[in-house]
Amino acid sequence: MKRRIVGFHRDETRDWVADLDCGHRQHVRHNPPWMNRPWVVTAKGREKFTGSILNCKVCDEKESEAG
Repeated sequence: MKRRIVGFHRDETRDWVADLDCGHRQHVRHNPPWMNRPWVVTAKGREKFTGSILNCKVCDEKESEAG
């Protein structure tokens, strides 16, 4: 389910996590070559992506369970 990014924080291992408008969270790691998200490592990059859309895996799972 598509959700808007409302902010960012770091987890206990210092990886970046997007805070979504549904209340869930999703990692947005920059870990080339598997995940190429260089924008997440700078404040300006994170600011640019605040308000953009991510697919919330937790919401998708809940929707599937509901049937």
